[in-house]
Amino acid sequence: MIKKLTATAALALALTTGGAIAAVTGGPIEDEDFSFEGPFGTYDQNQLQRGLKIFTEVCASCHGLKFVPLRSLADEGGVGFTMDQVRAYAAENFEVWDPDLEDGDGDFRAAKPTDPFPEGNDPNAPDLSLMAKARAGFSGPAGTGINQLVKGLGGTEYITAFLTGFTGEEMEVAGSVLYANKAFPGGWTAMPPQLYGEDVEFDDGSANDAHSEAVDVAAFLMWTAEPKMMARQQAGFVAVMLLTLLTVLLYLTNKKLWAPHKGKKLDL
Repeated sequence: MIKKLTATAALALALTTGGAIAAVTGGPIEDEDFSFEGPFGTYDQNQLQRGLKIFTEVCASCHGLKFVPLRSLADEGGVGFTMDQVRAYAAENFEVWDPDLEDGDGDFRAAKPTDPFPEGNDPNAPDLSLMAKARAGFSGPAGTGINQLVKGLGGTEYITAFLTGFTGEEMEVAGSVLYANKAFPGGWTAMPPQLYGEDVEFDDGSANDAHSEAVDVAAFLMWTAEPKMMARQQAGFVAVMLLTLLTVLLYLTNKKLWAPHKGKKLDL
């Protein structure tokens, strides 16, 4: 009887835990081949520019990037804009509120490189500045990030899976419409599908199917979260090499200093 009760309790706990983990982690996430992965990876400049265009034309109507200064589009190792291109892009696409205009009453003006990306127009839409980092530990048991470490799955894979994970099903809850998404924790999200394929046109003729667009904008959002990733990886590589060299020198020095004393017996 006790064994039967124990087995029943264990099964119930397993089912409950499994459901909780599924609710936290969402559905299966496929690995994507991003150029910046690995210790020697680098951002694909053309991909970042495509992702920026998708963000500007599709995402920016609701979501913002308030932690990303527009001038960083000209930083080395990133999107690759010149400062003139940044000025033109900012002025053409964004307006910001300036409290010093109109005799101190404030007014909107064209954005400048010194401004950050504006916040989104929808107060319920999350800012995307750190989304790729926030979702980096989504996989593995209860979001521990094991799959990220072992398989290379990270926040960019989650974003790609989410943008392409809509099934077309809808349901209404308390007057709000929810959309079924295979990758989203819980399976339903308030955000409707955004990428259908051919949402934007690229000057270089790159593929613009829904999956390719999702990959491009995910890579761009990784850059917004880690704009100095390349410099950090280079600094880390140099530090590891120096530490390795110092370790070897310390070992050889120690061996040379103690070599004359090895084998000698101390008189006590």
